[in-house]
Amino acid sequence: MAQAEEKESAESLLADIQKKITDAFDIFDHESNKTVDVREIGTIIRSLGCCPSEGELHDLLSEMEEEEATGYIKYDRYKPVMREVLMERKFKPCPEDQLVKAFEVLDVEKKGHLTVEEMTKLMSEEGEPFTQEELEEMLSAAVDPEKGHVLYKDYASMMTLDAEM
Repeated sequence: MAQAEEKESAESLLADIQKKITDAFDIFDHESNKTVDVREIGTIIRSLGCCPSEGELHDLLSEMEEEEATGYIKYDRYKPVMREVLMERKFKPCPEDQLVKAFEVLDVEKKGHLTVEEMTKLMSEEGEPFTQEELEEMLSAAVDPEKGHVLYKDYASMMTLDAEM
């Protein structure tokens, strides 16, 4: 009996994952023709709770794209790649405590926040630099409107809540 329940549970999990994959794709399939703009794939993947680096995203795109790049990703190419990503739980976001520790390393003065100028410098000059658009989007969510800087414990908490949805 337990084996039958386990099989049913696995089938239910797979059906749930398939639905999430399809629903996320369909939101960006503006013409309802089972294709999305290649530039939307990163947003779709992140909406599924995955946080790949730009390099990892590029690798995923190369798996999804047709041999002749068209600028669009077809659902039939997207679905198996994303099913594998979600089934294997790849690209999971960092836990909140790890994010806070990372911010604490950047906060050399131990003041509990980073200024907009510090964040801008870090995000545009270190690691994989943010584009201006990405930077503005991140700062709009990260900067505390009353204090005018990034209270990183609050921001880390907000980031991990968003990833769980």
